[in-house]
Amino acid sequence: MPTPVLIVFDLDDTLYLERDFARSGFAAAGAWLQERAGIAGLGEVCRAFFDAGLRGRIFDEALACLGVPPDPALLEQLISVYRSHEPDIALAADAARYLDGRDGLVPSALITDGPATTQQAKVRALGLDKRLDCIVCTGALGPGRGKPHPEAFERVEAWAARYGLPLAYVADNPLKDFVTPRARGWWTVQIERPERVHHVVAPNAAHAAHARIASLDELDACLARLLPIDPRPVRPFPTDTSRRIPIS
Repeated sequence: MPTPVLIVFDLDDTLYLERDFARSGFAAAGAWLQERAGIAGLGEVCRAFFDAGLRGRIFDEALACLGVPPDPALLEQLISVYRSHEPDIALAADAARYLDGRDGLVPSALITDGPATTQQAKVRALGLDKRLDCIVCTGALGPGRGKPHPEAFERVEAWAARYGLPLAYVADNPLKDFVTPRARGWWTVQIERPERVHHVVAPNAAHAAHARIASLDELDACLARLLPIDPRPVRPFPTDTSRRIPIS
């Protein structure tokens, strides 16, 4: 039985693998370039650079590798295709299991950074707009509102107040994910997927999560250790899509 806590998820490398979005985006950009300019192989070269650990300037390096002269307008268009494409991604297997086991029992929410249109496309591709009750894309809040800015957390708190449950944030990046919810009295759990894109450590104790796990299969047991034990059974919350907050 799920622990009676309202869980707020991060998205990238928490509910799915961010590398899969990158691979999908490179394939989309490569198909666009081949159709528009007859230049083949961009997607494969980008993926090879990414899998080798390159982060940033991947399109620049791939175009150079293909013998394409520097062209800022072309680069801008490729980035636009990458960010705006409809991604071919899926929930991580443990995330699908966890959400299946939690459906209808306790509401869940999501806070995710990144360009709003990109993150919203990921949410739709994963079906999270139909499974989570409150979704906040910080890119839709305006400049400077990404994590660790408190606005997204404040919005979730306002939505969650009706349920009277403790809040827990499950995310992957200790540089930005945990310092704000910890300061606001939330529980925090870092998921460390072996295939994650960012392998970083917390710069200090304030940025560290309360606990770390490798899979969402471990989450309920982790939360049970963190939270005081509540002997009352978890009661199902009625499914009320009228209360579901549109993706922001």
